[in-house]
Amino acid sequence: MPALRTKPASGPVVCGHQVEQAGQLSSDQGGHISSETRINDRIRVPEVRLVGPNGEQVGIVKIEDALRLAQDADLDLVEVAAQAHPPVCRLMDYGKFKYESAQKARESRRNQQLTVIKEQKLRPKIDQHDYETKKGHVSRFLAAGNKVKVTIMFRGREQSRPELGFRLLQKLADEVAELGYVESSPKQDGRNMIMVLAPHKNAKAKQKAAKEPVES
Repeated sequence: MPALRTKPASGPVVCGHQVEQAGQLSSDQGGHISSETRINDRIRVPEVRLVGPNGEQVGIVKIEDALRLAQDADLDLVEVAAQAHPPVCRLMDYGKFKYESAQKARESRRNQQLTVIKEQKLRPKIDQHDYETKKGHVSRFLAAGNKVKVTIMFRGREQSRPELGFRLLQKLADEVAELGYVESSPKQDGRNMIMVLAPHKNAKAKQKAAKEPVES
């Protein structure tokens, strides 16, 4: 028996773009249907609902006519709604579309800020000076775009007075409200009470505006 030849990883060039072959077998070959976008001659239906390159509705056309229109315009026929009856296809430069989509995805990841959670620990009977210092740290963290986990630590008989910790956390949240909001309300966790503050999206801008001198 002659050895079976394997298909190459990439397919023929159609409309100026190399057609990617599906890595999985189609259903009539006894395997799984590929989830990849079907383009050009990989679209095997009698007719499609065709959309032009500028979004104009062409209507229902035979697949042969749709492929011919794609070749004449030096574009690809791309299936955009496989579940529709008939499937919806659009004329586009698929290589350019994939490149621009990848660029946008990269830019989006670049613009995403890494979420950092800072922590501040307080005692329920903290003196005013220490409280102001801790509040300054919390404000600075929020202004920098970080979340803050505020922990009230109870010791000894303080554990019987959880309301002291709750009032302290509520006071802190009110005093930094311009920079952040309560993402997780105060909750008792063993000997501690924990609250999480998250920064407003424009916290940095507000802090910068507050520092700038007002012109007379």
